[in-house]
Amino acid sequence: MHIKRETFGKTKDGIEVQLYTLQNEKGMQVSVTNYGAIVTSVLAPDKDGKLEDVVLGFPSLDGYTNEAYQKSHPYFGAVVGRYGNRIAKGKFSLNGKEYSLATNNAPNHLHGGNIGFDQVVWGVEELPEQNGVQFTYLSPDGEEGYPGTLLVSVTYSLTEENELVLTYKATTDQATPVNLTHHSYFNLTGEAEDILGHELTLNADQYTVVNDTLIPTGELRNVTGTPFDFTTAHSIGERISQVEGGGYDHNFVLRKTEGALALAATVVEPQSGRIMEVFTTEPGVQFYSGNFLDGTLTGKKGQPITKRMGFCLETQHFPDSPNQPTFPNTVLEPGQVYRQTTVYKFSGK
Repeated sequence: MHIKRETFGKTKDGIEVQLYTLQNEKGMQVSVTNYGAIVTSVLAPDKDGKLEDVVLGFPSLDGYTNEAYQKSHPYFGAVVGRYGNRIAKGKFSLNGKEYSLATNNAPNHLHGGNIGFDQVVWGVEELPEQNGVQFTYLSPDGEEGYPGTLLVSVTYSLTEENELVLTYKATTDQATPVNLTHHSYFNLTGEAEDILGHELTLNADQYTVVNDTLIPTGELRNVTGTPFDFTTAHSIGERISQVEGGGYDHNFVLRKTEGALALAATVVEPQSGRIMEVFTTEPGVQFYSGNFLDGTLTGKKGQPITKRMGFCLETQHFPDSPNQPTFPNTVLEPGQVYRQTTVYKFSGK
């Protein structure tokens, strides 16, 4: 195991950004940058041991900072926060005070606002004994409208079992909502095809019903008999035309013990034999089928990134939880420690 460090580019403010590549004895590689704590590439084996890059992204920092990316803003590979997913109308009340956030996904707030955690330069420490790196960010009181100074750390490590382990931690000096998640777009064909043939299983019996702006209504609906039933394996494309809004972009309620690391999802790509398993301590996972990828961005192989070229499995608390009293709580109090672990495990057969 070793960690390779190289320069990835400079921000518009002239800050030099680094790229860290983790490799295990089996040859699997994961590259991450301290800009946005972004995973830029994951080289994972197929059934014959052949490695292909299975996440969407760009070969240099410019891909993540240029005007075209900022306009479409797909959050490729990033850690998003302070609150991943949507908050209705960019407002919530906490301890008797109303807070207003950016409505950057009109009419709602999405993934932390105009400049979320995906667009800041994080501090970094190499952790060779874990074959990993730890990124840290201090989010000041009032940043993007959120109360409290929040200290966040995210550790990426690569195990000999081909597991990419994400460990999150946060503390605050004032009560504030926190919902961190990881936003890689996966394609287990290595971008040879779209993701519609991938076979997905979700350990979820319910999903959060949403309105026409993708805000939960508060109803947890049983998946049985609907295109949201992935309790047994179905290809992503099998019933996608039946989903209103152009595809999947929904939070699934995981069947698990709260706080315990448990299997949330399994994805199999039949042609390559690649398998990805997702384990998490979180109560939900947002399954997104790349509905808004429109071909305006060019990927690492020089080809346009078009609709359905990647899917996301964003482990999380539920969308709009600050305004939904029946949902699991997302408010972090002073003296408490926010912790979350998510594991993406790769294999082939």
